[in-house]
Amino acid sequence: MKAVVISSPGGPEALEVREVEDLPAPGDGEVLVKVAAAGVNRADTVQRQGKYPPPPGASLYPGLECSGTIVALGANVPPRWAVGDQVCALLTGGGYAEKVVVPTGQLLPVPEGVLLTDAAGLPEVACTVWSTVFMTSHLSPGESFLIHGGSSGIGTFAIQIAKHLGIKVFVTAGSEEKLAACKDLGADVCINYKTEDFVARIKEETDGKGVDVILDNIGGSYLQRNLNSLAVDGRLFIIGFMGGVVTEVNLAVMLARRLTVQAAGLRNRNLTNKAQIVSEVEKNVWPAVVLGKVKPVVYKTFPLSEAAESHKLMETSSHIGKILLIP
Repeated sequence: MKAVVISSPGGPEALEVREVEDLPAPGDGEVLVKVAAAGVNRADTVQRQGKYPPPPGASLYPGLECSGTIVALGANVPPRWAVGDQVCALLTGGGYAEKVVVPTGQLLPVPEGVLLTDAAGLPEVACTVWSTVFMTSHLSPGESFLIHGGSSGIGTFAIQIAKHLGIKVFVTAGSEEKLAACKDLGADVCINYKTEDFVARIKEETDGKGVDVILDNIGGSYLQRNLNSLAVDGRLFIIGFMGGVVTEVNLAVMLARRLTVQAAGLRNRNLTNKAQIVSEVEKNVWPAVVLGKVKPVVYKTFPLSEAAESHKLMETSSHIGKILLIP
């Protein structure tokens, strides 16, 4: 089969499509999926640079989500899954290929009304957002929510599901085009972080109170400002470090306002934990997708042979929504 191989850690040119050995037959509780599309995520670019190695036992090929058709079943697969089913899946790796083996706990049915290829852009964002701000930070109807990088794949999904659940949404983004896209998806307050102080704007919009929950992909350089933007009992969830991992912070505000700071990823969680998250996503998010309240936002698709170009686009951060690869 064909797969994208990281020839050596480096820039996008390190990605090469090669003919590789066929995958072993799916094992206990696994299925083999013929990939229709794979989502491109920022974590893939970090893996390509050699800074985010796959967990032990995971595929060495990049790709943390895909959509496709089940073509073979391992032993002890739950009866809900059959050969020919159209699915999308959360992966530990291996999505940038023609086929991938998936534990059944990480499978989701393609939601009614969603194209098979577009569905590849749902698992990683849905599982990330649901497991962080909803399952852990307990973001609730009537609360307020700040999303940094509102026009990203995660941002475009988070805006939609939060609005569907009756939450006031604030976003930051770096251009008027991106802010307009966020507004079209339902964001209430759109802040250009290049020209505005987001802390001041949030204080102004909330009568000095701050927001209840923040989803942050920046990390170090935003930590103090994020703390300063939170309301009493506010929760900050960090899912990325585009602004570095080291900073100096005044913790007094945490004590004064009873703030909580948490951070987590998806990839290194165990199978049981991932299956629980996927199950919660199917129960809580998929009905909103079927209703058309939450839609995959696909910016551009590339053939698998142009994986390097997809990474170049991801690293410009000029996209709005998801980037997909088509084998």
